[in-house]
Amino acid sequence: MTTKLDKSLKRELNIEGKPYTLTISPAALQLVPKGHRKGYELAWVDLVSGDAALATALNASLARGPKPEPEKITAAPTNPKANRSRRKRSKR
Repeated sequence: MTTKLDKSLKRELNIEGKPYTLTISPAALQLVPKGHRKGYELAWVDLVSGDAALATALNASLARGPKPEPEKITAAPTNPKANRSRRKRSKR
């Protein structure tokens, strides 16, 4: 016997070491990075209506979702004095 889904159900999960909140509601499935409001949402109607609608809904949800974080690039420390252009001293 199954239980009817009549209110939202929230669970926390880690994806690639980052925390997310998964909300399953009677209307949709929503995955949001923890501490944020915007995330990925997929309505149940879109899920059961077929592959074309699923692809459309997935692309739309990705467009609305949070932007991916850029990879952090660590540059070698530079010497600020070496970057200055040398001025020629005028002769008096």
